[in-house]
Amino acid sequence: MTFTQWFLFFLAVQVIHFLGTWKLYVKAGKKAWEAAVPVYNAVVLMQIINRPKWWVVLLFIPIVNLIMFPVVWVETLRSFGKNSTIDTILGVVTLGFYVYYVNYFENVTYIQNRSIKPKTEAGETVSSILFAVVVATIIHTFFIQPFTIPTSSLEKTLLVGDFLFVSKVNYGARVPQTAIAFPMVHDTIPLAKVKSYSKFPQIPEMRFPGFEKPAHNDIMVFNWPVDTVYQFFDRSGRRADKPLDKKSNYVKRTVGLPGDDLQVKDGVVYINNKVLDLGDRAKIQYSYNILTNGDNSGLLSLIKKHNITDGGQSPQNPNYFMLSMTNEAYNDFKTLSSITKIEKDTRYGSELNINDKLAIFPHTKPWTRDNLGPIHIPAKGEVVQLTNETLPFYKAIITDYEHNKLEVKNGSIFINDQPATTYTIQQDYYYMMGDNRHNSEDSRYWGFVPADHIVGKPVFIWMSLDPNVPWGKAFDKIRWERLFTTVHGTGKPHSFFIYFVVLLAGWGIYSFVKKRKAKKYNY
Repeated sequence: MTFTQWFLFFLAVQVIHFLGTWKLYVKAGKKAWEAAVPVYNAVVLMQIINRPKWWVVLLFIPIVNLIMFPVVWVETLRSFGKNSTIDTILGVVTLGFYVYYVNYFENVTYIQNRSIKPKTEAGETVSSILFAVVVATIIHTFFIQPFTIPTSSLEKTLLVGDFLFVSKVNYGARVPQTAIAFPMVHDTIPLAKVKSYSKFPQIPEMRFPGFEKPAHNDIMVFNWPVDTVYQFFDRSGRRADKPLDKKSNYVKRTVGLPGDDLQVKDGVVYINNKVLDLGDRAKIQYSYNILTNGDNSGLLSLIKKHNITDGGQSPQNPNYFMLSMTNEAYNDFKTLSSITKIEKDTRYGSELNINDKLAIFPHTKPWTRDNLGPIHIPAKGEVVQLTNETLPFYKAIITDYEHNKLEVKNGSIFINDQPATTYTIQQDYYYMMGDNRHNSEDSRYWGFVPADHIVGKPVFIWMSLDPNVPWGKAFDKIRWERLFTTVHGTGKPHSFFIYFVVLLAGWGIYSFVKKRKAKKYNY
């Protein structure tokens, strides 16, 4: 839906509200016209139902308003003596239209200064749960979102089993585009395994200002532009039809910014003809082919020492290994006398997928994961030249991300039925890569990440569980040295877990002493 359509929908809701409540406004001592003025009518309604005026704000927050509207319907009914369970059920299942019936056909009396304290323990519980869900949804949507590292694409920088807090405010929080969705879940309701959202209606893309812009080497969470997990099972081009904000969440490192020229040579990233400085926190890995003389004991010890989790031993040849490792680990391995051959699995020449289509974006060049480019990363406002050779770089931008009609007829390019030799880029784009360079599905395979796909910036690892350790050894399963460590920064990550424990213990002692004093003096 466009902004105009949403505005017309908003006006329609105001008309519906006025027609269904104006008599109740009058019975509450208000004027009938007060039920008709947009926003002001909500403020007046909060006075009628004896609720704080700031509740009006909650009615305009996507997802949260799905919780608040039923609450307001029920509170309106109760303000006029409709307190029974059947009244509550009718208020909710009729989507508030039961208020219409009460407004026109029931002789109700307004209860002034009605107590808003729940009369039963069950009511108190429901009220507390609803309040907690509203607060958590606001935090999850606009401030901090928990995220779990599911794959090894950023191994050894971020590990499988790391639990992150992702900040929405650094780059600016997005307003949810999916208006109807289950709160605090992504695309599927847990346990039920059913879709958690409705594709209609959609809210136009909006983002609050952030206090920083993505920079080189920032680890970023974003919605996977080419949609979802079909890509893992086949390369047939099937697309999962999902709203933008319900596409699968990915986490990668930002290697290319809008306006950059990027190239990869033998696995090394060059930006504007200079090697990208990765800092001292990035742990870049490559796959190595290793052959031993049959004595594998030393190699297995080094695998354990460097906690190598990607790759393994060939079932056909017990002396052949393919392992993903950092340069530090490689320097250790190459000194092992039992290793007769160790070489990086660098790819040259074109890479094909299972459908004999060139795998590396833009799928028209004989490039590989280790040798590609140069690629220019588009920036908002740039005017790019369109030819049959350059079009593959910009096709997804023009059609999927910026929603234009694109056709090629007799060698000529048409955008929205008009001949085009240039195109003006409407938003910034980024190039993302995993640190585990030979085991990462990233921009090398599917192209640019649009700015409107950015979710947030991981800032904190609050928990880390080793998936290779069984739950029977829960103490060993926790990677204690990673708890409460920062994701970005310089130097060796430092755990702030002990400070958290001290603060938690201090708060517990303070609460205990306060309760004892209150009990002693009968506060």
